[in-house]
This record gives sequence, C-alpha cells and structure tokens, in this order.
Amino acid sequence: MNGVPEGGERRGCLGADRVAVVALAGNVENVLLGVVLMAGSGTTVLLARARGAGDPDGVRAAVRGGWALWALLTPAVAVGGFLGREPLAELVLGGHGNPAVPLATGYFAVALPGIAVFFATNVVDGILKGTGDTRTPMRLALLANGLILLLDPLLILGCGLGVRGAALATVLGRTAALACGLVVLRRRALPRTAGVTPRHLLADLRRTLRTGLPLSADFVVRMSGALALVAVVARIGVAEVAAYGIATKAMYGATMAFYAIRQAAAIHTARLLGGGRDERRAVGREALRLSAAVGFAAFLVLSATAPWIMAGFGASGEVAAAGTLYLRCLGPYLLLLACFIALGGVFDGSGAGPLLARITGCGVALQLALAHGLSGLGLPGVCLAMALAAAAQCTALARLHRRTGPQRVAEGAAVRAARTASGARTDDADRHR
Repeated sequence: MNGVPEGGERRGCLGADRVAVVALAGNVENVLLGVVLMAGSGTTVLLARARGAGDPDGVRAAVRGGWALWALLTPAVAVGGFLGREPLAELVLGGHGNPAVPLATGYFAVALPGIAVFFATNVVDGILKGTGDTRTPMRLALLANGLILLLDPLLILGCGLGVRGAALATVLGRTAALACGLVVLRRRALPRTAGVTPRHLLADLRRTLRTGLPLSADFVVRMSGALALVAVVARIGVAEVAAYGIATKAMYGATMAFYAIRQAAAIHTARLLGGGRDERRAVGREALRLSAAVGFAAFLVLSATAPWIMAGFGASGEVAAAGTLYLRCLGPYLLLLACFIALGGVFDGSGAGPLLARITGCGVALQLALAHGLSGLGLPGVCLAMALAAAAQCTALARLHRRTGPQRVAEGAAVRAARTASGARTDDADRHR
C-alpha cells in the first residue's frame, strides 16, 4: 500500500521516510492552527474583555464573530488543501522525485478535510477560555491526544492503513473531543443571540479578525519558519531531516505550554483592562516567572527522555542518534522562546499584538539565515541559530517595552477600547432600529 514493502509497517519498522512524513505533516498542521487562531484567540480576548466590562452584548458579539470567522476560513483551507495535497507534499518534502511524496499525499488526503474539526475545536476552546474556563480545553486536548495514541497502532498497524491510519486516528480523536466540547458549551449560561442581520454578523467577524490576527500572524510565521528550516536541515542529510521532524513534534508539547501561558496572560490582561484596571506589569512578571520555569523543566524532560522519544516514533540508528543530540541542544532556545511567547500575552491582551508579529517575522528571517550559515555544524548548529534568533527577539521585546512605557501603552489601549466600544454601540443602535 502506497509503495510500502509487504509487512514493513506491520513490524513497526516504519523507515525514515514514513516517520518523516508523519512528523513533518504535524508541522503543516501547526501552520494551519495559526490560521484558525484568528477565530479562537480573537474570540477569547474579546469575550474576556466584554465579561470584564459586564457587557452581555459584547459577549454575544464575540461568540458570533468567532463562529462566523470559522465558517469563512474552514472551506477555503479544507477544500483548497485537499485539492492541492500533492503540490503541498512536494513543497514540504522537496520535489516530485522524493519517495515520501506519495505517502504525504495520502496523509493529507485524510488530514486536510479533517481540518474542519480541528478548527471548530479551536473556536470552542476560545469561547471556553474567554469565559475563564481553561481547564475544560486542557481536558479536551488530553482526551483527543489520548484517543489518538490508542487509535494510532490500531489503524496504522492493525488495519494496515500506514500513514493514512495516522491521519484518520488524528481526525477521529479530535472529533470525539469536539463532540464533548460542544456538549459542555451547550450547558454554559452564555447570553443568547437572536435576530442578527448579515450586516451585524459581518461587523462581529471583522472585530474578531482584527483582534485575533496579530497572534495568528505571530504563530503562522513561527511555524512556517520551523517548516522552512526543513530545507536547511535537508542539506545535512536524510537522517537529520527525519530526526528534526520527530524532535520538533516532541518539542511542540513544550511550545504549546508556552502558548497556553501566553493566552492566560492575554485573557487576564484583557479582562482587567475591560474592568478599568491596568496591571500589565504584574501579569508580565508572573508570566515570565512561570514560563521560565516551564521552559527549563521542558528542557530537562526532553533531554532526559530523548532516546525514548525517538524510539516511540519508530526511529533507530542514525535517526535516533541525531534526534537525541538535537533535543539535548535545545535548552537555551527553549528558555528564551518560553519568555518571549509568554510575555507576548500581555501585549495581545492590551492590543499591542501587531508589534510582536513584526518582531517574530524578523526573528524567523534571522533564524533561517543563521541556520544556513551554521548548518555545517550539523543539528547543533541549527540549535545555535535558533537560540541566537530567540535572543534577538527577546532583546527587541525588552526594548519595545522600555520605549513604549506604561503610560503610552495605557493611552493606546484606551483609544482602542473606545473605538471597539463605539463600534459595538453603533451595531447595537442599528440592531434596535
């Protein structure tokens, strides 16, 4: 099936190409996650701000805007991705002659239509987080990942579906989590919406898009940089590409924790500002302390368990050795990245997210240039490039904070809040008319 030797996958000997396909396909999904963060994160911030201000109309508008943006984004990504699955596979894996391209095409044929479920789950998470419930999204994520871990061996090996089985397991696990999330959401006492015109729905969508776009852009650029780094790693060797794909997928567990702290900081900041309280400095200090501890702990865990992580993905020999070395060189990068991402939540919650997206874009460009120059050192050189770029981003963020100053940031946030409130009042007036 898909060019796989008879019984090869059943014995668990997936080979570097199949391991790389599943691992690198995760990078593509992370880029797509950044797209839907416009809906999820925009809903979270607007909902938290409305609840802080005690504005039920704002709560309704935030929920409507999130689902409207989901309905706009999902068909374009799911249908467009499915139709372009083969060119996408060639782009990710570097050409038509790569034997892994047909495998990646088969994976995307299942995974990309299933992105509709992934996107809907993100909106549900965004609504729950905006109401102050961050535990339920975490439980839903654990449920989805637990089911994926159970279904993977059944579908990949037991049913002989190969990489398509991995994609199907992911979609089924997420579908179960989404169903549970919708049940939880139905039980929440959120203000009900009735009699909304297309014009008002479009206004809600625009507000959500405007609020969520900075974080989405930041995430998409960062994940695209990780994907583009594959081309640099490919100059080192095939084993290193597979090792990089696995190690990056493992590292995303830590990265998601950093973004969870960032979102918590954004929710807290937005809610406090909505209630007329400016405590960005205190929130920032707590976010930095927590993220530094999580970043250091993540490095210790990844370093200690690196051989088992590689074995868990079916890697052995050169691939396992290269991946273990890479994971053990990530310490400085993880610590710097944790601080930058988490502190960004304060800026997101106060409306200064676009500045962070610019810093991220410059940092990713610097990272790729440094990685190209240091690739002669192998994967440790790539790690060094990532750490240097992260240090530059942290330095830029610190300078931005000093230059802006608390008073000027507060004034800017007040102006943005006034504009948002004015738009909401106009919409409400139109609705009453």
